[in-house]
Amino acid sequence: MAGGISYTALESTELSTAEIYGQTLVELGKEHPEIVGLTADLGGSTKIGAFGKVYPDRFFNVGIAEQNMFGIAAGMAKAGLVPFLSTFSVFASLRSADQLHTDICYQNVNAKIIATHSGTSFGQAGSTHHAICDLAVVRSMPNITLICPADGVETAEAVIAAYENKGPYYIRINRGFDRVLYGKDYPREYKFEVGKAIEVNPGTDITVIACGSCVFQAYQAAKFLENADGLKVRVLDMHTIKPIDKEAILKAVQDTRRIITVEDHNVIGGLGSAVAEVMAEAGKGCAFTRLGIQDEFAPIGLHEDIMSTLGIDCNGIINAVREAMNKDFEEDDNWDDEV
Repeated sequence: MAGGISYTALESTELSTAEIYGQTLVELGKEHPEIVGLTADLGGSTKIGAFGKVYPDRFFNVGIAEQNMFGIAAGMAKAGLVPFLSTFSVFASLRSADQLHTDICYQNVNAKIIATHSGTSFGQAGSTHHAICDLAVVRSMPNITLICPADGVETAEAVIAAYENKGPYYIRINRGFDRVLYGKDYPREYKFEVGKAIEVNPGTDITVIACGSCVFQAYQAAKFLENADGLKVRVLDMHTIKPIDKEAILKAVQDTRRIITVEDHNVIGGLGSAVAEVMAEAGKGCAFTRLGIQDEFAPIGLHEDIMSTLGIDCNGIINAVREAMNKDFEEDDNWDDEV
């Protein structure tokens, strides 16, 4: 971890995930003058404006021109700077897809994209501002690391890791006030490592693999199901979508034989697809369910209401687990007949 980082901001549940990211970047900037910030006229909304207030000479507002921002960031990285650029997830992944692909990923430059307002977290802004395709788009591009943190604590760790590791990073965070998962009441040791899932809750009956805001919902569902149904639900925080933790996925398949993925994203191309690819390549099958946006545009409304409608909140996960537990994968538990 970079020296001198203050976590005072992380102790407050009154800060949004984006605000924690902004404060973490300010702290990083104190010791690393090569860090610069870029915005496409969204410094306030994405909270990177906090960096600009402290380091105005290292902060650049390119205006409403996201594609140009990506090209400028690539040039800065080629010159030895470490650009952190922020815009909404839907703009970072779709409007700027060509520049992300060619200027940043193809050249493998040391640029860090902090994509805010991800998934349906900017629900009331409408379907044009829902980022329901970004995981699919970004993870298909070579050279880039893709992280979807569960809360503010994990976001701070991801930002620090992005600075400490070379190459393009895409960190996907929400708009609003995410529920705190890894706070002082979290019962286990928390350690963030790029590409390594975190077992949020142990379990042997079924595994729920989640990312982003859905991790907290999965954790709450697991606790309820343990008390109400006596089920031991393993919950994996798959914060890194690329490179994904194949070992954790295959261990879950081996141990529980039932897998549910949960994401605030289209079920095509996102976390569920990534997990399915790992299982298919390993020749291991299981009872498998993908929760998320079922290949349609999400409704407009508050984030918590949309999550409920999509079945990716605590109640939706509880229902999916109960349904999955009624499915028999095989008559026997013998793996010798598997491919």
